[in-house]
Amino acid sequence: MNLVGFPRLGLGPFSISHTAFSIGFLSVQWYGIIIVLGMALACLYAFWRMKSVPLVVDDMLDIALVCIPSGIVGARLYYVLTSLENYPAFWDVFKIWEGGLAIYGGIIGGFIGIFAVCRHKKKSLLRVLDCIAPGVMIGQLIGRWGNFVNAEAYGYSAGVEKLPWRMTVGTVYIDGVPHPEIEFVHPTFLYESLWNLLGFIVINLFYRHKKRDGQVFYLYVAWYGLGRGLLEFLRTDSLRIFGYKAFVILGLGSFVIAVILLIVSYRRAAAEREEIEAYTSANPTPVSVPATENTLDIPVDYDHKDDNDESDEKEGEDNGDHT
Repeated sequence: MNLVGFPRLGLGPFSISHTAFSIGFLSVQWYGIIIVLGMALACLYAFWRMKSVPLVVDDMLDIALVCIPSGIVGARLYYVLTSLENYPAFWDVFKIWEGGLAIYGGIIGGFIGIFAVCRHKKKSLLRVLDCIAPGVMIGQLIGRWGNFVNAEAYGYSAGVEKLPWRMTVGTVYIDGVPHPEIEFVHPTFLYESLWNLLGFIVINLFYRHKKRDGQVFYLYVAWYGLGRGLLEFLRTDSLRIFGYKAFVILGLGSFVIAVILLIVSYRRAAAEREEIEAYTSANPTPVSVPATENTLDIPVDYDHKDDNDESDEKEGEDNGDHT
């Protein structure tokens, strides 16, 4: 049981169990239910966007069936590789029900799955990534509430006790070490969830204004990378590589790379537009003038006499003889 509360806001403390329900020896965790809900909504969003690729339902199902498992494997593998000291036995690696997933590993694994399907089906990778990336952000903003249930992914820093939204989690752990003297923490799971919600709105507003395939995906990587990289400075349970917070490096590094790719993409789009305009001005389309009936353009033979004229003259002559 976890005790989580926001005392200044008059919320809690709430006593939350990890387990939602049990069937025999099988226990279903709230964290897993929330993660699956996020995945399902992410897929529904991608199905809604698929016509812009274009994809059919079978294509999207193939992507989901490959992307989701590869994302889970990537998330687990990344966590294990950055926490090898917690897995003395090889078989412990497969005990995923005990927790231990890393979101950036999931993003990398999911990307590999999408790449494989697009290559096999000969689909535009960047266009598919544009379709899926905003949905991934839905999964992330919902999935963070699994951390709330588990009373994890929080942050501590001096002055946090003055914040009106400060949070209590029972015993505070910093890098696995208990600190009973610390009472309040940052609800960094909430910060990231709200950041992703705002990013989802911004990306969807941007979607219709993209100039080239890949720009929506680059914006997603930049947005999430910036937020995650900065929030990771507050986290008390960061995964580390060579003593450094891995997600600070990955988050801010991916932000810089994505911004560069976005700028390059916009410049290429501008260059392509200039080439089209230059070609159009150099090769104007001939304007076809529709034919009109204009009697003034028809030559008239004023010396011509038709049969009626001749008959009139003959009648005149005949009338003269009789008089």
